[in-house]
Parts: sequence; C-alpha cells; structure tokens
Amino acid sequence: MQTTAPIRPSQAPAGLQTQASALLLSEAAPKAGTGQRPLLDGLTEREVALVLEKGRRRVLYRGATLFTQETPNDGIWIVESGRIRVFYAAPSGREITLAYWYPGNFVGGPDVFGAGLHKWSGMAASNSSVLHLPAKALRQLVTQIPALAIGVIDGLTFKGRCYSTLAQMLGTRSITERLAHLLLHLCDLYGVAEEDGTVIAATFTHADLAHMVGATRQWVTISLKRLSEQGVLVTRRTQIVVLRPDILAAMRGGEECA
Repeated sequence: MQTTAPIRPSQAPAGLQTQASALLLSEAAPKAGTGQRPLLDGLTEREVALVLEKGRRRVLYRGATLFTQETPNDGIWIVESGRIRVFYAAPSGREITLAYWYPGNFVGGPDVFGAGLHKWSGMAASNSSVLHLPAKALRQLVTQIPALAIGVIDGLTFKGRCYSTLAQMLGTRSITERLAHLLLHLCDLYGVAEEDGTVIAATFTHADLAHMVGATRQWVTISLKRLSEQGVLVTRRTQIVVLRPDILAAMRGGEECA
C-alpha cells in the first residue's frame, strides 16, 4: 500500500484551515469557527507522534471504499487529505449522503471502540489519505492522552448534532427547498465571485447533489435546467454559477418562484 507523509489540519484546502470542516445539509448557515476542531489539535508533539505510531496510513483513490455498513467496525479513520463521503444505502439501492468530511475530522463512528457494526458506509470522494486507529489502539490512546479523549467525545457529539439536523431537514423541507438551501450552502463554502454571479468552485455531479438532498439524479437535472431557464443559475460543464441567490433564498423559504 502506498504511503504518504502526514498532512496536518493547517494544510487543508483554502477556506478550511481554521476548523475540521464538513459539508452536509443543515439548517444553520456555515460560520467561521463553528465547525469541529481537528482531532489532533491540542495534542503535544510527543502525543501526536504516539498517535501516528499506533496508526496505519492508507491512500485511497477516488471512488475507493473505506468501510461498508453492516460490517464490523474497528476504530476510526482520521482524514489527512482529500474528502471522505459518508452515506447510507437503503435496501432499494437508494442512497442519502450524510456528510463529506475533510482533513482534521475522523470517520467510522459511532462505535469507535469496535463493539458494533457500521451504520453507514464511507468512500473516498477524491484522492485521499487517512490514518486508521484500530479500536484496541484507540482505547489505549484515549486512556493515555486526555486531549485525544475529549476530541473523540467532541467529534461524536458534533456528528450526532449534524445528523440530527439532517434528519430534521429531510423531514420538514421539500426537495425544492433542500436543493435551494444546498446551492446557497455550496456558494458559502466554495463560492468565487465573478462579474455576473458566484461560481461554485468545486465539482459535484448531479448524482452527488441528488444524494445530498434525497432526490433522484433525473430530478436534480430537470430542476437545474428549469432554474437555468429562469435565469437563476447557469451550468458550465461540471460547475454551477449562481446568478440570483435572492431567488434561491426565497425558494429555501418555501416561496414559489415563476
């Protein structure tokens, strides 16, 4: 297996350095400094070295599976670089994306000490590097490093809060409202101002958007085409340019737009 040097949270993509960022559907607008603190923040150099010594590094190419739901869990994976998509697959084959996790976060819960089965699946949404801390090693480390134990607890709390808000969005907002909300959320996270609009400077396919809002790819394609015809946005190959965020904001609030 190919290995890489550890990438500290400060080396995350631009705009993501101050916190261990995540992308997910949530009622709250993204605010600087409100995300989860990187798991290894607050550890001394010696403690970080101990964690790295106990961990097993893996490099995943885009599309590679990290773990699969209903299989035994064994610890956590700290995201060092790239982007990990966590999702649930229904028996019908339909998928819902729970979140995209970026450098500094960990994935693999909630049974981080290996006492149960994975409740969802994880895969590399881009070429990624992760550090695997097996359950036995993690249990030993949290008894030796209080800051790591607090980080794991904080991380699980943050994930629980995130998935709770996702459930609320899916249960109380229409698909149209969720798509408008997601597009504005992507503008906040990845938006680059242009003369006539805001480019979402990140690549998400129609299927990716569908998995985040709980719709089909066909529905998203039709909806984006309709929004383009209305002058709300334009699509450029793999990018979306938002021209009228005010209309998306009205749609997010449940207003009908001609």
